[in-house]
Amino acid sequence: MKDAAQLAYYGLHSLQHRGQEACGIAASDGMTFVSRKGMGLVTENFSPKKLQDLNGMHALGHTRYATAGANIIENVQPIMVRSHQGYFAVAHNGQIVNADKLRIELEMQGSIFQGTADTEIIAHLIQRASGNLIEKIKSTAAQLDGAFSIVVMTKNTMYAVRDRYGIRPLSVGMVDGGYIVASETCALETVSAQFWRDVEPGEIIKFGKQGIETYLFAESRTHNLCAMEYIYFARPDSDLEGVNVHASRKRAGQLMAMKDNVEADIVVGVPDSSLSAAMGYAEQRKIPYEMGLLKNKYSGRTFIQPLQEDRERGVKMKLSAIRSIVEGKKIILVDDSIVRGTTSLRIVKMLRDAGASEIHVRIVSPPLISPCFYGVDLRSKAELISSRMNVDKLCKWLKADSLKFLSLDDTREAFTKGLCTACFDGKYITSLHGMEQRL
Repeated sequence: MKDAAQLAYYGLHSLQHRGQEACGIAASDGMTFVSRKGMGLVTENFSPKKLQDLNGMHALGHTRYATAGANIIENVQPIMVRSHQGYFAVAHNGQIVNADKLRIELEMQGSIFQGTADTEIIAHLIQRASGNLIEKIKSTAAQLDGAFSIVVMTKNTMYAVRDRYGIRPLSVGMVDGGYIVASETCALETVSAQFWRDVEPGEIIKFGKQGIETYLFAESRTHNLCAMEYIYFARPDSDLEGVNVHASRKRAGQLMAMKDNVEADIVVGVPDSSLSAAMGYAEQRKIPYEMGLLKNKYSGRTFIQPLQEDRERGVKMKLSAIRSIVEGKKIILVDDSIVRGTTSLRIVKMLRDAGASEIHVRIVSPPLISPCFYGVDLRSKAELISSRMNVDKLCKWLKADSLKFLSLDDTREAFTKGLCTACFDGKYITSLHGMEQRL
């Protein structure tokens, strides 16, 4: 489609919440292949001049949120492959659980890696596989275990691939006679594309001159979308597996409220991902919903910052309490999750310092007790405070007046039955391929 790189830019801007460490765009006009990428935000890396250099009818973009591989330029996607067989670019969202094993096998076969990201492993597997490109991609996808949504782009064809478990989302839209593939439907809305359908688990969709072709690379396929997509990652205006994120978060707040009877004057949500749940809670219990916390709109997301000291500093820069609203009030504080606990601790203190008389913390997800190996930055059990503190002990540590979590059953009811909930119950969908040492 015309000005594909510009559309990719706008799409990436709407997906900036999914990764803020780095970004890149590759484009093709059917003859040449150009790639530009850098560290930082989309707006920091792509000026109008840079976008003009990315000519073509095809484009592939990515924002990076590192859960595997160092935060270095070599790991920024899309990854470009140039060989006598032709050029292609690949971008990937998720985490390959058997990446270490595959990397060692590839190195033993002579592959040389420039970076440490899983995506480069995918590129090497595609390049080394036999057959035409669709056969190479099918062979590669079948070897990967874990969570992945992958897009592969050649000079004139694009392939969308989703893992057999459906852990990571991938949607397809149509605009101006062309197709757009994105991790969330909000990116489709941004470029005025019409949602067509989701890529199914274990499916490959080929977009080319001959139209659309679909393939399956796995016989066994399930729908196990990551629960944290609904709880935290996705934008409220996105639909995941046909379920609106805002509506499902609001339902989670309502379910929490149905089993709660603590007295309070106001309900306050932690911006931004908890606001929908706070609205649902307030509506269900008929308690006024107030903006007791203000978010600095120029700040990023603290959870996806790579270093703990950056997260803690980010809380101070990101939020402030509105004294005139919270002073002297009994507050229901609604948040999406407690990971390391430092953010919640600082927010409770912030509200106390602003004069809140009582703070009752309500978390609209179950306690996080196990690390994630599928693309969420929960790398070890040691950093998850709920893995070593029960609810009562954690409540005292937070210096809150009470603390409750949403049950696992209510989590499934609010979002969807087919969820990956390994970080809440320790029941992993795949083999862990030696990563058990982090449990």
